[in-house]
Amino acid sequence: MQQSRTQCPSCPGCVSDSDCFPLAGLDTAACGSETPSPPQEGEASSHGCPNLTDRVKMRSTVMFYLCYLLCVAVGLACVACVCVWNSRWRGGFAWDGSGLQFNWHPVLMVTGLVVLYGYGAVLYRVPLTWGQNKLPWKLLHAALMLLSLILSVLGLCAVFDFHNAQKIANLYSLHSWIGIAAVALFAAQWTAGLAGFLLPCSPVSLRMLLKPVHVWLGGSILLLSVAACISGINEKLFFVLKANSSGGPYSSLPSEALLANSLGVLIVAFGLVVLKILSNTKWQRPESRPEGMAYTPLLQGEIE
Repeated sequence: MQQSRTQCPSCPGCVSDSDCFPLAGLDTAACGSETPSPPQEGEASSHGCPNLTDRVKMRSTVMFYLCYLLCVAVGLACVACVCVWNSRWRGGFAWDGSGLQFNWHPVLMVTGLVVLYGYGAVLYRVPLTWGQNKLPWKLLHAALMLLSLILSVLGLCAVFDFHNAQKIANLYSLHSWIGIAAVALFAAQWTAGLAGFLLPCSPVSLRMLLKPVHVWLGGSILLLSVAACISGINEKLFFVLKANSSGGPYSSLPSEALLANSLGVLIVAFGLVVLKILSNTKWQRPESRPEGMAYTPLLQGEIE
């Protein structure tokens, strides 16, 4: 005797419960249950089999983590390239006013003002941080940015000390103007962020006013940092790769120039990936929190 088969009303292709493959968290009412359940918050009003909304969310999450892993990998490649360049072709590092002290400048600026800055900027986009107490992540964000600022200031100290020891003028090139502007804005940004988002005395109205400016200025500082780095790389190569240099002129594209140009391309790629993560509205931290997840950062309420 042939067993009767029931058809899922919402899924014409599903003929029995075993033919439906709902994603985790879907109601069984969507596939064969006689008693339908009301749609959950954030779910489509009409059930599907499988739920299209969940599949879109899963795809968006997977795309984010791919971009995030690419961001981490390209950032590490930038740090590796700048270290290899200055250790192998520029002679290494020292802090004695010589050219070896200058070598700290590109390493510290790329590591701090670009890579660590980018890592700190995308921290809030990681889905694992959503729905949790935001205060620890805010403190981690502030700590990463502070470390980035400290490394940037040390990089400026290295080049200023070198210039003063060698009787070279300071702040005469476009590269130096862009770089000092980026660091100055970064210092102001970090100070304003500390006062506006972490101090308990800051009013909620100030946070609401400061947040869009904070986000816009953060992306602008990253763009300035990338511009300063690639202009500095080009300037350094013009200075050291001349016709009488051991590696040959810059126009002949010796191995040092090839590595340094690759470093510049990696820095641009890193900046573009970070900006892609920051600009995608689907990857922004949700403004609302589940019930019971509300918290009070420091001494008063928080505006996301």
